[in-house]
Amino acid sequence: MQTVLTADRLIAPEGTVEKPIVVIEDGVIASIASRAQKEIPAERRIDFAGCTLVPAYLDVHIHGSAGHDVMEGTAEAFAAVGGFLARHGVGAYLPTTVTMPIDATLKSLEGMAKFIGSEDYGARPLGIHIEGPFLSPHKKGAHPARLLQTPSVELFDRMWQASAGKIRLMTIAPELPNALEVIARAASLGVRVSLGHSDADAAAAKAGVRAGAVSATHTYNAMRNFDHKASGLVGEVLTNEDLFAELICDGFHVDPAAVKIYWKCKGPERAILITDAMIAAGMPDGNYKLGELDVRVKDGKCILDENTLAGSTLTLDRGVKNFAEFTGASIDEVSRLASRNPARMTGFESEAGSLGAGCAADITVLSAKNEVVETLLRGEPLEK
Repeated sequence: MQTVLTADRLIAPEGTVEKPIVVIEDGVIASIASRAQKEIPAERRIDFAGCTLVPAYLDVHIHGSAGHDVMEGTAEAFAAVGGFLARHGVGAYLPTTVTMPIDATLKSLEGMAKFIGSEDYGARPLGIHIEGPFLSPHKKGAHPARLLQTPSVELFDRMWQASAGKIRLMTIAPELPNALEVIARAASLGVRVSLGHSDADAAAAKAGVRAGAVSATHTYNAMRNFDHKASGLVGEVLTNEDLFAELICDGFHVDPAAVKIYWKCKGPERAILITDAMIAAGMPDGNYKLGELDVRVKDGKCILDENTLAGSTLTLDRGVKNFAEFTGASIDEVSRLASRNPARMTGFESEAGSLGAGCAADITVLSAKNEVVETLLRGEPLEK
C-alpha cells in the first residue's frame, strides 16, 4: 500500500522541492519529485495544501515531559514522553539523564536501554544522553553538588554496561581530573562527547576537543562567563568551526542578542536546537521534581532559585519558531538545526534528520506560520 503526500514545499538535504510529491511504501520514502516532473499517483493521498514538509525533529537533550521523567525507565514514561514529543513535530530523541546517586543512575540506564530504538511509543528514542555526573561543581546548574563525581573510566564503563551500550552522547566538564581520559574512552566506543556544565578556561576547552569532544551542551548556560581577555569554553565554542553546539531558544536561557551572535558564529552547519525540557513540559505551572531537586515552574519558567534555571518547558517546534524570529533566518535553515544537524552530530544520519528516497518517512508538516500541523511517523499521521 502506497501513501502519497502533497504540499507546497519540501525541505530536502540538497535544497527545497516546490510542489512535492512524496511516495511512501512500508514506512519508507520511495521517491520525491515535483509536480512539474510527474503526475500525482492515484494512490491513497494526503494533501497538505499551503504547508511545508520538513524532516521530523530530533531532540538530543530532553529529560522528560507530560509529567514523566525518562529516568523512570518505564513503558508508561516513554509512551507519555514519546507521544508528547510527536505532537510537537519530534520524530526521534535522546532521553537524557540528570545526576542521581550512582546506583539509581545505573538502574535507570538499565530501564531506559530497553526502549532504545522502539517505534511503539511515539517519537523514537535513538540513544541515551548522559548529563552528569562528570560536571563541574562550580557550574552544576540543576545537578546536586553532592552527587557529582570526579571523571573515572571505571565509572563510565559501569554506565556503559548498564545501558547495554546504548549511550550515544555524554556531557562532561573537560577541566576536571581524568576528564580527558574519559572523553577518549567514550569516543573510542562511538559515544559523542559534549563539553558543558564547565568552568573550563580556553586551554582546557581546547584539550577537551583534542581528546575527542565534538559538541557543546546548551551554549552559554552552565559555562564560565565570556570575558574578552579570557574567553573560556564559550570562546572555544563560538570560534571552533568544527564544533557543534546546542542552544536552548526559549527566550529565558539565552537573550535574543546572544542568539544572534551564536547564529553568526555557528551558522547552518554546526548549530543545534534542543529543549532541555523536564517533566513540567506540557503541564501547568506548579512544583515538580528534576532528579532529586525541587523545581518551581512559574509562567513556563523552571526555577531552582533566583539565579538558577532547571531545564525548561520548551517544545522544539516553539524553539524553531523562536530562533527564526530572533535571527531572521529562514525556516529552510532553521528546521535543519532541529533535524539534520543533531543527526549529523550523533551519527544517526541514516535514521533521522533527512527526507529522501530510502529515508524513514518521519515528517513534520508546518503551516505558513511555521506551526506544526501534523507529524507523520513511518508515514502514518498521529492518532488524534
